[in-house]
This record gives sequence, structure tokens and C-alpha cells, in this order.
Amino acid sequence: MLAQSIRASRQALVRVARQQPTLISRRTFIIPTAVRQADLVQEMYLRELKSYKPPQLKASDSEGHVQQFSIPKPPPSPEEGDIASELKAYENQKVELEGASAEGAAPVEEDWFEEEVEEAPPAAH
Repeated sequence: MLAQSIRASRQALVRVARQQPTLISRRTFIIPTAVRQADLVQEMYLRELKSYKPPQLKASDSEGHVQQFSIPKPPPSPEEGDIASELKAYENQKVELEGASAEGAAPVEEDWFEEEVEEAPPAAH
């Protein structure tokens, strides 16, 4: 008899255990949600955005705001005759030397590589 009561209680526990998860799962699916309240400012803003139509652009709208493009003038080219005469004048110039007198005297030549003669140190007695 004890064995039968243990089996009966065991079967009852199995039935209860099978029914229990369905109740728990049903309860977890019910989640309260907050009621969405209407935001009047946002709705007005969105309505105005939807109803806005930008003005149509015309071809003459840029006048007065943009400068007209004009091609710059090409630089003047040097004349070939002038170059030849300037070259001859340059070749005919006299060479001016620094330190030379205006009378045409020959310039004094300096020896840049001249070494100074070293004096022998006096012998100490």
C-alpha cells in the first residue's frame, strides 16, 4: 500500500510539474507597455516639414551674386629685334673691375695664394 501511495503521489507531482511551466511561460509573455502619449510639438514640426515646398530655382537667380568670367589678356611677347640689339649692347659694354681707377690704369694684382713665411722660434740657451 505504501508503494501504491508513492506511485500515486509521484504521478500527481508529474502532472503538476507539466502544468506549472505553461502557467509560468504565460505569465512571462505578458509585459506591460507604456501608453504612447502624443507629442504635440513633434507632430506640428513633422506636419510643417511635410507641407514645406522649396521655391523653384530660376536661371537668373545667380545674377548679382556671381561675377562673369572673362578670359585674361595674354602677356605681351618680347620683340625679336629688341633682343638682338640688347644682346649687342651687352657684348659691347666695358668690363668694370672693382678697385680700378677711372683713368684706365692696370689693376694691382694680388697673389691670393701667397703664404706667410714663418719665423723660426729663438733658440733658448
